[in-house]
Amino acid sequence: MKMLSFRIACVVTLALAMASPGQAQQPSAPQAPVLSQPQAPTAPTQAPSATVPSAPAAADATAISAESRLLKPAAVVPDMSPWSMFQSADVLVKAVMIGLAFASLVTWTIFIAKMIEMSLARRRLRTALRKIGEARSLAEAQFALGAKEGVLPSLLAAAMREARLSAGISSDAGIKERAASSFAEIVRAEARRIRLGMGLLATIGATSPFVGLFGTVWGIMNSFIGISKSQTTNLAVVAPGIAEALLATALGLVAAIPAVIIYNHFARVTKGYIELVGRASGASARLLSRDLDRTHGGAHSRAAE
Repeated sequence: MKMLSFRIACVVTLALAMASPGQAQQPSAPQAPVLSQPQAPTAPTQAPSATVPSAPAAADATAISAESRLLKPAAVVPDMSPWSMFQSADVLVKAVMIGLAFASLVTWTIFIAKMIEMSLARRRLRTALRKIGEARSLAEAQFALGAKEGVLPSLLAAAMREARLSAGISSDAGIKERAASSFAEIVRAEARRIRLGMGLLATIGATSPFVGLFGTVWGIMNSFIGISKSQTTNLAVVAPGIAEALLATALGLVAAIPAVIIYNHFARVTKGYIELVGRASGASARLLSRDLDRTHGGAHSRAAE
């Protein structure tokens, strides 16, 4: 039994001895060399320019460009109102515009003043002629008018004065001739008075377009000088200066057209009023002639007695 046990122990020991080197080498066994595979050539770092972007990238780029356009400030549009153009105009062009504006103001002032004056003068003269329509003598006509001022009272006063100064003169023709000369002077004075301001209207109507044209020429000349300095023919740069220059011509026409129309209107109205003054002169001459005939008729009747 001992021998059997000894043999079994030797066999076990030998088996363990043969198995232990394999187990010890198993964890430290060298790994099989891995064969290196040939690497593929690396792609170039920069993509070719002809590469077409993918759909998502293109959509992102479109969104970014649209957003940049929304965030970009809009171009500033210059203010082209008449007041802004006047403020940015040259000094000489400004002076021309101010002069034309003043001329237009004078035109409308004369229009309002002359309308009031002509209306009052015509109404007053018609009323006076109606009052002396039934008068038989100069004294009776003066009494009918009373102590009023006007062209008809002036004519009656001139006739009375000539009759008084010519007392004792038997020549009625000489008295009438001198009285007619006085009447003509009064009529001419009244015509000059009623035409006061008409010459200024004619001057404004004739010269305003040329003054405005002068301002336009000066402004366009300055615009061309600015174009040559900026070395650009962009319409956005050229247009404001030309518009400012043309504003002077527009103001010249605004001042001239009403002045011409108002002048022609008052020329017709004045002509009608002067004809009415001529009627007053004729009425005064008739009253003087009646007084002279009545005076000489009374003298002849007394001489016959």
